Amino acid sequence: MVLQAIKYSRGKLEILDQLRLPHEKVYTEIKSLEDAWIAIKSMQVRGAPAIAIVATLTIAAIAARQLRDMEPKPPAASAKDAAQHITSGLHYLLTSRPTAVNLADAATKLSAVVKAIAEKLDSTSIAVFEAYIEAAERMLIDDVQDNERIGKYGAHWIMQNKAPGITDTKVSVITHCNTGSLATAGYGTALGVIRSLHSSNSLRHVYYTETRPYNQGSRLTGYELIHDEIPATLITDSMAAALMRTKGQSENIAAVIVGADRVAANGDTANKIGTYALAILAQHHGIKFLVAAPRTTVDMATKSGADIVIEERPEIEVLNIKGPTVQANASGDKEIVNGSTVEICIAARNSHAWNPAFDITPAELIDGIITEKGVVEKDDQGVFQWNKVFDASDIDDVPEVEEAKGLNLLPDGVTPAEPIAAAS
Repeated sequence: MVLQAIKYSRGKLEILDQLRLPHEKVYTEIKSLEDAWIAIKSMQVRGAPAIAIVATLTIAAIAARQLRDMEPKPPAASAKDAAQHITSGLHYLLTSRPTAVNLADAATKLSAVVKAIAEKLDSTSIAVFEAYIEAAERMLIDDVQDNERIGKYGAHWIMQNKAPGITDTKVSVITHCNTGSLATAGYGTALGVIRSLHSSNSLRHVYYTETRPYNQGSRLTGYELIHDEIPATLITDSMAAALMRTKGQSENIAAVIVGADRVAANGDTANKIGTYALAILAQHHGIKFLVAAPRTTVDMATKSGADIVIEERPEIEVLNIKGPTVQANASGDKEIVNGSTVEICIAARNSHAWNPAFDITPAELIDGIITEKGVVEKDDQGVFQWNKVFDASDIDDVPEVEEAKGLNLLPDGVTPAEPIAAAS
């Protein structure tokens, strides 16, 4: 059974607190926009698809509760007011983390949905809320289905394009950060490809990086791989080159598979810090480098990686580390002490650190981008051909946001927003 990181029923949303993993499995209820903003910013929930789903479902849950409150009496707010406050709520949540594009894409589409309903003759705030809730819930369902398709397309591509020297029917892969059920609505993107390889008996072994400084690989990907009983080995980020050189052939390492927080129109990809280094290493060792991401991660309004804003996080995440304490048992083996989480300093006193959350992998280092519509490859000129997975109807206009009155979805002190930016 695949891990469930997001629990949703109409009017209620809970997330698996990823700051407590892998040693504690705790679900936290998201009751307000402020709760969601803090959860995203603090990385209780992370991964571009999951951030979008949690943000949009937070507003859906709030709207559902407001609908229940409206039942005994007619609503005072107009349809236009409801639409504007929903859009403003989406814009507020967009400020939580700037690099991932999925939330901006979802916000644009959902804003268009509620605007269209609000503009209908005799429309009501109830109709706007109901339309939003249904559209947000559909996104949750679609995300899981899209991830399963990504998994199948990616697994097939890897087996069809493995290096001539790999004659075994099973391949090994390397992955970075966490791209599974914990980073999406379910199944995963890059980890979804791994799951698909495993389910088709085509996977020999997974090597997953620690992913410093937040250790999403060792904490989260390891948690998922162990949960699913997928054969895997943890490596530190600095071991990747040695792994490729010494075990690439013997272990049939066919690909490095990563996720993405934003893919520019030219294929440049923003992903967890360390991805760029892996792409360089993969090219040097003749190993395929693949990005697995839904089309919502592709930002056609961003021409190249140079236009992507890279989030910089607090230096304390590099200087300090958190985890439970361990102690020896009667046999002398080390055991984790439950409930003993501590924070320790791992750097010299008065050290300073640079902590970009993401880096940009140039398109020329990427062999393919796996989407729910197929694997996008480059033509003879080295240009990714998006027409295979996109058509003109997939690119939406950015809606305007007007001042709204009469409802209160937003936290105190937050005013109705400026127009939503498709790229930030």
